[in-house]
Amino acid sequence: MVIRCDWPSNDPLMIDYHDHEWGVIVHDDKKWFEFIVLDAFQAGLSWRTVLHKRDNFRKALDDFDPVIIAQYDEAKVKSLMLDAGIIRNQLKIRATVSNALAFMEIQKEHGSFDNYIWSFTKEKVVQNSWNSMNEVPASTSLSDEISKSLKSKGFKFVGSTIVYAFLQSGGIVNDHVCECFRYRELGG
Repeated sequence: MVIRCDWPSNDPLMIDYHDHEWGVIVHDDKKWFEFIVLDAFQAGLSWRTVLHKRDNFRKALDDFDPVIIAQYDEAKVKSLMLDAGIIRNQLKIRATVSNALAFMEIQKEHGSFDNYIWSFTKEKVVQNSWNSMNEVPASTSLSDEISKSLKSKGFKFVGSTIVYAFLQSGGIVNDHVCECFRYRELGG
């Protein structure tokens, strides 16, 4: 029997995400932008809700391409508001456009978003050792610091809790519980 973190429950899509994606180290800017977008849309909702709409988001948001998204005009924003396949929150949709612009500014300044985001841990994974998901914090001093930096660069929907989820997704933080089979596979 496979032992994994309990948050995926018995949802096949959540299990697949947990087993193959969550906590895997990311060094691809496009993937980082996808996580920023999806985690922003998660604010106030469950990850399950967002994950089940990810393919729809991918289609609606031009495969999470920040260069294209940064050029969205008012007509595109209005069309997204009519798309029942995504989360139709106007503030989050508009934030996605402004975050694309901020994302590209970081790329210009640091050579890549990846260089920027990994600089906060000096390219090291934060290896936690939790016995239960109840021990996992919603935010940390690291997510506080990155949240503040992102906000100073013009990002929206990047509070410390959202940033912490983003860090977990992209493998900067390994928060699989110690008994989970992925914990050791990802360096724990």
